[in-house]
Amino acid sequence: MHLARVIGTVWATAKVDSLTGKRMLVVQPLTHLLEERGTPLVAVDTVSAAPGQLVYFVKSREAAKALSPTFNPADAAIVGIVDHVTVGGESIFPKE
Repeated sequence: MHLARVIGTVWATAKVDSLTGKRMLVVQPLTHLLEERGTPLVAVDTVSAAPGQLVYFVKSREAAKALSPTFNPADAAIVGIVDHVTVGGESIFPKE
């Protein structure tokens, strides 16, 4: 699993049948210290995340398996919304 921040929404009026009714969001991958890592990507939203939220996502086959039906072209799927991150005993998110 990977951390990311939701930075946008993708609207698609035409998509494959297996993605009909699914929301797609633009996410910026982050390190465990919440620093930007790599380039933004599009992920299918399975948890009703919103712009600005910290989420965790899966990629590759795990992304496809997070959706129903599991035979779909998804490369990334948001599978959770982050409430708290602690690294080395220090609260990273939310900042206290």
